[in-house]
Amino acid sequence: MFIRPAKRIREALSVPGDKSISHRSIMFSSIATGESKIYNFLMGEDCLSTIDCFQKLGVNIDITEQCITIQGVGLRGLKKPSERLYAGNSGTTIRLISGILSGQNFDCEITGDASIQRRPMGRIVEPLREMGANICGIEKENHAPLMISGGKLRGIHYNIPVASAQVKSAIQLAGLYAEGITSIQEPQKSRNHTEIMLKNMGADIEIQGLKVICKPVEKLFAREIHVPGDISSAAFFMVLGAIAKDGEILIKDVGLNPTRTGVIDILRKMGADIKIIYERSLSGELVGDILIKTSSLRGVEIGGEIVPRLIDEIPVLAVAACFAEGTTVIRDAQELKVKESNRIKAMVTELKKIGGDIDETADGMIIQGRKKLHGGQIESYHDHRIAMALAIAGLRSEEGVIIDNPSCVDISFPHFFDILHKMTDHE
Repeated sequence: MFIRPAKRIREALSVPGDKSISHRSIMFSSIATGESKIYNFLMGEDCLSTIDCFQKLGVNIDITEQCITIQGVGLRGLKKPSERLYAGNSGTTIRLISGILSGQNFDCEITGDASIQRRPMGRIVEPLREMGANICGIEKENHAPLMISGGKLRGIHYNIPVASAQVKSAIQLAGLYAEGITSIQEPQKSRNHTEIMLKNMGADIEIQGLKVICKPVEKLFAREIHVPGDISSAAFFMVLGAIAKDGEILIKDVGLNPTRTGVIDILRKMGADIKIIYERSLSGELVGDILIKTSSLRGVEIGGEIVPRLIDEIPVLAVAACFAEGTTVIRDAQELKVKESNRIKAMVTELKKIGGDIDETADGMIIQGRKKLHGGQIESYHDHRIAMALAIAGLRSEEGVIIDNPSCVDISFPHFFDILHKMTDHE
């Protein structure tokens, strides 16, 4: 796909529903009691994998253009599937569902595509086993396929080595079925959508700083859930608005959960002209409209406690850094190496191809800004966030870029390229 350069961008748009919240809305509604309705659900491939898994577990899920309707079966109403569960490319699906399956009274096998089978699963296997689940994987139990035999779980205290919402959520979900109290200590604050949604559905969860304390409950209660726009998807347009030669972009109804707004904090630190308009609460989550205009950016350091709040946005922030005055240093981001691709290596390799002055480090990258990107042929690595970040770079390049396998964006943003083409068609 060819992405041609754009000079003037004036656009108001909405982004798809939040991927993290969409996954959780299906999972938690499935094990709740009663009928839940989910609005603005992300119909991306990853979230559809979650729907498929719970349908195979015996949950009635009806999909229409207006909403997703789920007839919850209760905490202990899931059925043994007749076939292996398949998570596709979704790490959220396989890791969170493992916490739920650990509390069931049947055996179940779950796997994913080639990318998922390379991603580390030991980080959830270890605490779930400590709680009493019987989980077998391959390659020293660290990779899918996973065979999970549910059992009698017990509460534990677990210190998470690396801040991870997926690990934290898997343990919380197992804690719903465990005897006694489960507590989870994080090194830094990771996204807290699980805590918000489970509490809203009747779970007994207490937050004490970086500690999450969970107690078992008899049931969760069905809810009407409105999924806000995904800030990770909005981040591509935030960066585009800031680096465009003449840009002003309004992104409507975006989730502004404080555990996810690191990208806004960093863009402001870089000098971006960014405003939040019409803040309000939606299904327990903070939501607002984001207005961003062409800005004179400067290089910054990105590292430490803020990294878990913007880990998925680092690829597009690397693009912003190419157009900033001075040096940007990204560190403490080694988690990027075990995403859908090694996102550090991918961004360094591809931005260098098109003229970026960027070097890889052990846990991040160093970018010298104010360099012209000339454009050219680039690879997506079958990674949706790499493809979208490089497309934004292409819009600001001299000659445009040709991206291989653009369809990988369907994982999180099925109409991304339609929006880009609409922006440039009337430039």
